Amino acid sequence: MDLGIAGNVAVVTGGASGIGRAIAEQFAAEGVSVAIWDVSDAVESAASEVAAASGQRVMGIRADITSSKSLAAALSKTTAELGTVNHLAHAAAIGSGKFGFPFTNLSPDDWVRVLDVNIMGMTRVAHTIAPGLAERQSGTMTFIASIAGQIGSPTDPPYSASKAANINFAQCMAKDLAPKGVRVNVVCPGMVQTPLNQGVWQSWCDRQPDDQKLDYETWAGEKIRKMVPLGTWQEPSDIADMVIFLASKRTRQVTGQTINVDGGLSTGN
Repeated sequence: MDLGIAGNVAVVTGGASGIGRAIAEQFAAEGVSVAIWDVSDAVESAASEVAAASGQRVMGIRADITSSKSLAAALSKTTAELGTVNHLAHAAAIGSGKFGFPFTNLSPDDWVRVLDVNIMGMTRVAHTIAPGLAERQSGTMTFIASIAGQIGSPTDPPYSASKAANINFAQCMAKDLAPKGVRVNVVCPGMVQTPLNQGVWQSWCDRQPDDQKLDYETWAGEKIRKMVPLGTWQEPSDIADMVIFLASKRTRQVTGQTINVDGGLSTGN
């Protein structure tokens, strides 16, 4: 299937690892030049590896989504090296790293950093990328949220609340930008084996009673089999496949949508 995006330029935030890395790899595999923006020191090596595997132009830029100045500099470097941006995939996010059930296990101070990165970070990225897309009257923005933002997952309330905000803000942007020919959608992963997810789940696992203790892999595997109708973890590539599809010409009438890639978790079992 020709997705119609070869020769385009994409920005992937949080692309040095996990879901973001998989998205960068999939864009490059479709003939798209990619700028990986990430706060990690590993961003340049990640870009080099994606470039070597795909033969595409891929650059890594150290960028901090809590700084509008940093993002403006990243966009300037991207356009100078790769050209105008056609697509954004925003995957950068954090969790509190604490088990939040009940929510009073956390203090209000535990929320501040998560909301700044996950909500205001998304806002800063959107303000950086959207004007150029609107000016050119084309392009896509796809934001990675989570089913936690839909079902009120109590595991990490700051994370869940921030992902609900991501979904809502994307819907607002979709309405604003539709007359400009820019499409905005959200992809919600379910249970993906990423460092971010393990950071949240590990704190949950650590609260097992001593007489029921299981190692993390065993404990998490049992949880997945019980919670997810399809019975397996999702892979970062599963999320990436949906992101690339939403960026493609094949979805030219799709905007303002929230699409779950969760093995059926959000439907219950």
